[in-house]
Amino acid sequence: VDDCTGLQGFLIFHSFGGGTGSGFTSLLMQCLTVDYGKKTKFEFTIYPAPQISTAVVEPYNAILTTHTTLEHSDCCFIADNEALYDICRRNLDVERPTYTNLNRLLAQVVSCITCSLRFEGALNVDLIEFQTNLVPYPRIHFPLIAYAPIISAEKAYHEQLSVAQLTSACFEPANQMVKCDPRNGKYMAVSMLYRGDVVPKDVNSSIASIKTKRTIRFVDWCPTGFKVGINYQPPTVVPGGDLAKVLRAVCMLSNSTAIAQAWARLNHKFDLMYAKRAFVHWYVGEGMEEGEFSEARDDLAALEKDYEEVGIDSAELDREEY
Repeated sequence: VDDCTGLQGFLIFHSFGGGTGSGFTSLLMQCLTVDYGKKTKFEFTIYPAPQISTAVVEPYNAILTTHTTLEHSDCCFIADNEALYDICRRNLDVERPTYTNLNRLLAQVVSCITCSLRFEGALNVDLIEFQTNLVPYPRIHFPLIAYAPIISAEKAYHEQLSVAQLTSACFEPANQMVKCDPRNGKYMAVSMLYRGDVVPKDVNSSIASIKTKRTIRFVDWCPTGFKVGINYQPPTVVPGGDLAKVLRAVCMLSNSTAIAQAWARLNHKFDLMYAKRAFVHWYVGEGMEEGEFSEARDDLAALEKDYEEVGIDSAELDREEY
C-alpha cells in the first residue's frame, strides 16, 4: 500500500464457511477501516452453497462474519461453489471441475471489474463508481454476479455472440454465480461491464429490449436502473484454460432483492444448529460469548427485513402509512 501512487481501494477474497476465511477476514476488515477509513473495500466471497458443504459449522461462521464485516465492507460480491460447479459442467463440459476451474471463472469477473483501471474504453468505471451506482443503502451491498459468454473453445467456433445475446444471457438464472432465482426478486440497480468489440449503440438497444421483458422486474423507485461500462480490451484467456477466446464479453453485477433467499436459507441452517447450541462450546472456548451469536443472528434477520422493505412498491408503502 505504501508504494501505491493512486490507491483505489482493497479487494478482499475469502470464504464465509471456513474458520480463517470468516474469522481472520473480520479482523482484517476492521483493521483496514481503522487505518484506511476512506478507501473502498470490496469483498469477493464464497458463500455456503445449498447442498455442497466443506465444514459443519459453515452457518455459524458465515453469519458471524457477515455481521462483523457488514459495516466495514463497501460492496460484497457473492459466489457459491455449487452455482460455479453447475456452470462448469453445463457450459464448459468439465465433468469434474476442480478449484482451478472455479477460480478461473471468478478471475474473469474480477478482471472485468478492474479492466477500466487498466485499459482504455468508451465508458470507464472506477471502483468508487460501482458503489455509487450499485448500493442504494449502505447495508444492501450484496450484488449478484453473472458473466457471459461462458463457452468452451470447441463450441466457440460456430457461435457468433452478439451484444444483445450476451446481455440477455446475463439475466438467465443459470448464469448467476449464486444459487438464487432473480425472477423471484426485483432489481434495484444493474451494472453491465462490456469489454471487447462493443459500441454504445448496440448496448443501448440491448438494454432497451431487456427493459421490455416481463420477467425482469425493477423496483419502482429506481427508474433508470442501468450503469454501463465499455472497455475496448477483449477478455484474455489462460493458456490451457477452459474458456474460449472471444471478441466480446460482459460481466453483470446486479443488486437484486432475490439474494434475500440466500440469506433466509443460511439463517434457517443457523437456527437448526443454534436451537440445540450444537458446536457452540468451541467458539466460547476460544473467547467468544454466546451473546455474540444471538446478536449476529438478529443483525441478519434485520438484513432480511431490509431487503423485504426495499422490494415493496412505493404505492404499497403509502397505503400502509394511511
